[in-house]
Parts: sequence; C-alpha cells; structure tokens
Amino acid sequence: MENRKPAEAAWPEGGYVARIMILGAGRFGLKAVRVLSQQKNNRITVVDADPERCEALTGEGIDAVSADGIASLAGSLKGPDPPDWIIPAIPRHVAFEWLQTTLPLGSALELLPVPEPVRAQLPNPLEGTSGQVYVSYADFVCPEDCPEPADVCTFTGKARKGILHRTLAQIQHADYTSVVLRSLQMAPGLGGYRSDDLFAARTRVLAATGPVMLSTACKCHGVIQAFRIT
Repeated sequence: MENRKPAEAAWPEGGYVARIMILGAGRFGLKAVRVLSQQKNNRITVVDADPERCEALTGEGIDAVSADGIASLAGSLKGPDPPDWIIPAIPRHVAFEWLQTTLPLGSALELLPVPEPVRAQLPNPLEGTSGQVYVSYADFVCPEDCPEPADVCTFTGKARKGILHRTLAQIQHADYTSVVLRSLQMAPGLGGYRSDDLFAARTRVLAATGPVMLSTACKCHGVIQAFRIT
C-alpha cells in the first residue's frame, strides 16, 4: 500500500506519495513541475488547453493532458485515483468554477457583487471580469521565491499587515457566509490546496442558508466571489 500523506498534515517533507494535479503549463505551472518533480515520490499530472505545451512536457516524461482545467479537475476528483493536491496555475478562480460543476441537481447559482462594505475592508481590491475581487496585502511585485514568513514581509522587511486567509474568514456582513479555502505553500513561491479542503469548502457553501463569499487565499493574496445558490 502506498504511504499516503495524512489529510490533516500540511505540505512538505517527502517519504510519502502525493498525487498532484497542476492546472496550467504556463510560467507558474512549469515552475511547479520543475520544483515538485524533484521529489521522487510525487505523482504529477499537468492539465493545459494547449496541446503543444502538453506534448513538450510528455517528451520530458511528465504526465500531461490537453484539456480544460476545470473539467479535468472535476472528472479526476470523481475518479478512483483523485489528486491529493491541486495547484491552480490558470487565471481563473478554480475552486469557484469547480463548485459550479458540482451543484446538486435542481440547484442554480446566482452571481452577486462583493458587497461594498466588504470591499472597503479589503487590502488593495481589484475587480475581475466576472464579479470576483482580487485582493493582496502587497502593492508591489512579490519575489517569486518568497517563503511566506509569518511575521515579516520578505520584500519590505517590515511587519506583516495581516494574514489574509484569516482576515477573509473573519469578515461578517449581513447574512453572508464567508468560506475560505486556504492555499498552502508547497515550496517558496509555490502554493496549492488539498482536495480534502476543497470538498470541505463545498460542504460549508452548500450548508449556508444565505449568500456566500467564497475565497481562495494564502497569507498575502486571494480572490473572492460572491453568489447565492437557489
């Protein structure tokens, strides 16, 4: 039997088999492949819509599939060999779009704007094209190898302004439920989340009796989508 990593443990250190799905074979997806493939026990699958990128990775011995990332993730999570970890390296709110594919029969999802009183509490909010709001404690380009220290910003050397996934989890507004999927560091500058945590977030969303704000966030950066399931 494979020595699988316990679900409650955070990433790192070797000695177990981790099944990892990387969505996207662009700059950050390739970085994830390069770093995580050095750990021999990792079983990596890359999904990208560009067949040429996938062909290049296959030529390097990497399991790569040319397909839509959300559809592939949804299929893999239903299958007999689901990923333990998901690395979203595509410009989409993967957790939210995956949730849309798993709604109970007869349910519908209504997009809502992130409420203005909530936006006023967010650090450096930036509106996305589909109503989502991107947030960050950084108003600069972070180092690509940032180890995400708990107390001090790597770039400024100053005290951290906050822990974003905690900040978002503590937001209270009207009858909204705030559900936060935390992105964990798998290597400096490289984050992902456990499939178990993704399912746990879905359970909280479906249990909500009113509108929801679903966020994916690490300590510094995140994305929020507001909606209601009817």
